[in-house]
Parts: sequence; C-alpha cells; structure tokens
Amino acid sequence: MKFLHKTEIMNEPQQLQQHPLIAHKLSLLRDARVKPKQFRELVTELGILIGYQATANMDLIETKQHESPVAPFTGVKIKDTVAIFPIMRAGLGLVEPLLTLIPSARVHHLGLYREHSTLLPVEYYNKLPQECSVDLGFVVDPMIATGGTAVAAINILKEWGLKKIKFVGLIGSTLGVKVLRDAHPDVEIYVGVIDEKLTDEGYIIPGCGDAGDRIFKTL
Repeated sequence: MKFLHKTEIMNEPQQLQQHPLIAHKLSLLRDARVKPKQFRELVTELGILIGYQATANMDLIETKQHESPVAPFTGVKIKDTVAIFPIMRAGLGLVEPLLTLIPSARVHHLGLYREHSTLLPVEYYNKLPQECSVDLGFVVDPMIATGGTAVAAINILKEWGLKKIKFVGLIGSTLGVKVLRDAHPDVEIYVGVIDEKLTDEGYIIPGCGDAGDRIFKTL
C-alpha cells in the first residue's frame, strides 16, 4: 500500500466559532432554557462539526484499484488505527458524533472526575488493554475548564503507549486550554469556543453549565 497523504500538525488550539453553524449551535447550547433532549442533539451536531475539523489532517494511504460505473480508480483509506477515548461521564455525549465520522474507530472509556474541594482529577475507571494497538486517539470531553482531567487522561494514554493524540471538546476556558497545551504541546486541541473566565468552583463563564448534568438530566 502506498503512502498518499500527510498534513501538518496543528500546533495552535483550534477555536472554531468563526463557522456560522458552530457559533449558532453554541449559542443554543449555552441557553439555560434548553431541555436535555435538545442539549444532547446539539452536543451531537457540534461534535460532528468540530470532529470534521479535527479529522481534516488524518493520513491516507492508497489501497487498490476499484471499478466505478464509468472507469477504474485507485481507492484510499485512513492510514491509522483510530480510537475514541471519552472522559466519563460527559465525554460519552461526543462518542456518537465521532463514530459517525469514523465508524471503524474503537471506543475505550476513561473515568475521571474533578474533586469539588481541590478541583483535582480523580481516576475511577480504566480498562485499557494491556498493550496499546492504537495509532491515533481522540480524547473527547465537552468542556476544558481547569484542564486537569484532560491532562490526566492524556497522561494515562501516553503511559499506555499512545503516541498521536487529539483533544475534541465544545467549550474551553483560557486557563484550561493553556494548562492542557503546556502539559502536552504535541496534542492538537479542537474546541468550538474559548471563554475567558472560571468561577471559584471551576465552571466556565459563560460556558454552558455542567455538561454531564445537562446531557443526562441529573440537575
């Protein structure tokens, strides 16, 4: 198989609110009046739009000759073995949109929560296989607030042996994105928008509230 396509790594965090659909849907997502069903639908729609951008520089290889109804052509396929790593629980909302884009991807769950008093990440679930057989991983979580859980999840994956990692989220904070970028400068970051501030409790301002509670109706 011939190596066909390789594009440059995106070194700067990609803030995608300039896309009209992303800006429109983020505005709806933020609205406190939006019910869980519509919130989940918006998470899915935004996940597809942002995930599309995050997959734009994946590597391709040629496969073999095929026949269209008109003429032969050379097929191509994604070069890497891909996995999606949702940070539970809110990250589960972004699994379906990423699988829509990459149906062959594996899904490995990572359980991390932010301890309320210290705002530090605590790991509670990790069933990764003993050996890493994944080439490219997408870590997904709707929010990068303090950045701690994203950093911890990527630490786990790098210790496991994963070399290429991208982070896909919906809303980040200036601090959280900086913390993630400083800890893992090799990881590409894709979010819909970056808000400037956090509350004392570590929620993004204006953000969209607790994404997990809004997805799973546990407010």
